[in-house]
Amino acid sequence: MISSPITAELLISGAVGIAGVVADGNDIFWDESRPDQGGRVALMAFRTDEHGTAAIAEITGADTNVRTRVHEYGGAAWWVENGRVVFSDDARGGELFLLDIDSGSETQLTSSGYRYADGRFSPDGQWYVSVRERHDGPVGDEVRNEIVAISTDGQGTELVLLASHDFYASPRFGLGGQLVCVAWDHPNMPWDSTELVLVGPQWLDGDPEPAVRRIRTADGKPESIVLPDWTADGRLLAVSDRSNWWNLFEVDTATGSVGPLVEGEFEIATPGWVFGISRWCEIGDGIVVVAGSPGGDTIGFPNGVVEDRHTAVSSLRAMANGHVVYIGASHSEEAAVWVHDGTVATQVSKSRDLGLDIALFAEPELLTVQCSTIDTSLPAGTTTHALFYEPAVADGQVLDGLAPLLVLVHGGPTAAARRQLDLTIRYWTSRGIAVAAVDYRGSTLYGRNYRNELRGQWGIADVVDCVAVAQHLADSGRVDPAAMIIQGGSAGGLTVLNAVAKHDVFSGGVSRYGVTDLRALATDTHKFEARYLDGLVGPWPANEQAYVDRSPMSYAGEIGVPMLILQGADDKVVPPSQAEMIVDALRENDVEVTYHLFAGEGHGFRDSATIVAVLEATEKFIFDR
Repeated sequence: MISSPITAELLISGAVGIAGVVADGNDIFWDESRPDQGGRVALMAFRTDEHGTAAIAEITGADTNVRTRVHEYGGAAWWVENGRVVFSDDARGGELFLLDIDSGSETQLTSSGYRYADGRFSPDGQWYVSVRERHDGPVGDEVRNEIVAISTDGQGTELVLLASHDFYASPRFGLGGQLVCVAWDHPNMPWDSTELVLVGPQWLDGDPEPAVRRIRTADGKPESIVLPDWTADGRLLAVSDRSNWWNLFEVDTATGSVGPLVEGEFEIATPGWVFGISRWCEIGDGIVVVAGSPGGDTIGFPNGVVEDRHTAVSSLRAMANGHVVYIGASHSEEAAVWVHDGTVATQVSKSRDLGLDIALFAEPELLTVQCSTIDTSLPAGTTTHALFYEPAVADGQVLDGLAPLLVLVHGGPTAAARRQLDLTIRYWTSRGIAVAAVDYRGSTLYGRNYRNELRGQWGIADVVDCVAVAQHLADSGRVDPAAMIIQGGSAGGLTVLNAVAKHDVFSGGVSRYGVTDLRALATDTHKFEARYLDGLVGPWPANEQAYVDRSPMSYAGEIGVPMLILQGADDKVVPPSQAEMIVDALRENDVEVTYHLFAGEGHGFRDSATIVAVLEATEKFIFDR
């Protein structure tokens, strides 16, 4: 067996995940999730004191967990402005707290038991406007999502500004207190069809019924218009996919007309699974944008500079001095906070010294594969995409024969393979295993049309594409056709199970909190995704037969290869019952199946002990084949 310096412990020892960064003047704040602290999220600051000394420090207490569970996936659990930060503390029931950073004084703003995300201070600082999610309705009643204003005086006042839509995101203030936000309704997801809602500033003066106006696409076609914000001179900008690509447009608030501002075959937005996505901002001399493409992200500046050092860029924010701050990562660098002055980037947050040979981190190859080799009914030229990682082993070791292949299926399914250093992938490649991370039809980074190719085809197109990539690599002599395993989580778990049931190319499968019964999922999941399957499969229950036909449970008897099933006991998105159904069916059919249920884990594994246990179980499963 190939030996590797990338151990399971290395993946979590000192590791942090950075999800958001905000600039307050020239002070920089970010959040860090820490697997070795049970996944606790801490709020960090890089500030310069009155003596000119810059330092990094945590500004929240050791018992604080800066996290929100709105939409279950969360994001944007905090915001900082003028030396004050409001944050949701999961350790205290998700209530909001206001922290004065200099004095350290803390004020509890809410005590409702509700959830809050994606907030902003009002221009006068007396209100914090946020998405609120209520779970206190009668039994069987749907969760309610609203835009609310919370008083910052600690008196607990909450004003409901908007409540007529199923979902809201991105409340942002403009000149004079005008507010814009994104809204959408079932059965749409935020990448399907949204609209902008404008709220007049009258509520700031006590008017309980401020003027509300909605901006929809003029031709009535579905449009995902997201990431709205205002420029310093009062213009409203937003990202729309009306041109097939998520590009930046200017919105005329008087007429609702939309005109292009930054266009091209690239994606400025990413799918709104979490709150707080920021991929454009305004600095003194113009607009800075992140442009996403299959090869990775670049940052475009008004002066013509294009920064391509980081293939994964998120949370782009403007600083007072005209610089920008963001989270940047590459195929050889873990995510860190960076500042860019329009000429050069400088790292702010600390990074781990992994002590590894850079040769272990070779960039993946972008593959384009014909799908019709697997499904001959597809039109000629139908393609799918994947990132292919060749094995890269340490210390002059040599592979014996063709490499085994691990096919990775991303979740979502509206998402994409990550364009950054993923030590889990390098864990496998450093052990002599090739990895193919598939961007099957329906993935992002390829435009709305490619994204929509999964509509009505989930459980079919994704399976064909993953099989096509594996078969292409085997046929071209790059991997061992007798040693190909497929792994996926959540939506990717459904793809895994259907692939091993309907095709004989894989020698095993790994499903992490995967979907097994679409009928059960249609009636037992959280509000955010309650109607997601309407577009991916068909409206429920009118299309019940399609739900049966796409569900792995319908084909459990056709699975004949060993399976590893991994599940969080507290998962509200894909409940444990989904995993247990397929495990029971496989055992009844005398199929080799290993099942691990992890206490305290939800949809995704956060605790260091769980992460290590999952990796070790997967390694044993792969090398036992």
